[in-house]
Amino acid sequence: MERDGVAITGLSVRSRNCRFSAGFQVTNHEAEPFTYTVTFAFVSRSGAVLSNAEQTVPAVEPGQTVQGMVTMGGLPPQEYTVGGVHVAKVRSVPADEAPDPAGPCPPSGVRVTLGNGDAAMGLRVVGLHLENCSTRAYHLDGYPQLQLLDEDRKPVTGIEVLHGGGGISTVTGFDDPPRPVTLKPGQSASAGLMWRNTVTDGTSVHLPYVRVNAKAGAPPVMLTPELDLGTTGKLGVSPWKKDKLP
Repeated sequence: MERDGVAITGLSVRSRNCRFSAGFQVTNHEAEPFTYTVTFAFVSRSGAVLSNAEQTVPAVEPGQTVQGMVTMGGLPPQEYTVGGVHVAKVRSVPADEAPDPAGPCPPSGVRVTLGNGDAAMGLRVVGLHLENCSTRAYHLDGYPQLQLLDEDRKPVTGIEVLHGGGGISTVTGFDDPPRPVTLKPGQSASAGLMWRNTVTDGTSVHLPYVRVNAKAGAPPVMLTPELDLGTTGKLGVSPWKKDKLP
């Protein structure tokens, strides 16, 4: 059965090391190249999830089907009682907006990716990371520009994007004023997203995708921070700051 263009084609086990693998295929039904990130769940015979594995399939052309293999890991061999595997989640972004943490430097001269995340008592904080991988200095002054997108990558309204914490919470440095940042080749900067997943009256909002422009005029990058905003209607964003050298 296909889910969002992804289908399982088989499950196999290597008896020598008790490693389970699943074959899969990704079919692009869109009109432009897309990059797919798929989460697979290996389950026991009773249906309990034993392990999750994530696989990225880059730049699948329109109408193209790409075959792949994903391997389960993380459990001792004596606990391998896999009964099956299914597609738990599919995230797909236009190939020309896909984040690229490795490989050749993008034409923009910078890489924009998700950084570390933290969650406590309903508060969510996720980092944005920008690396200057070009041979020239890169200048920032202000906040990342954000466009929030739903499951179908359509823009949403009704969510207030705030510069700073906006009363969501007090996090050290989050409400600092923006300052000009100059990144030499190889240097990096970070910003942050902050929200709460509190649910009161109304319909809970979950927005998987965010289109990020590092600054005005910069090429967009589509990230998947999985914004579980509850019914709060607020998202805070901190200014870019140069990362400290190790």
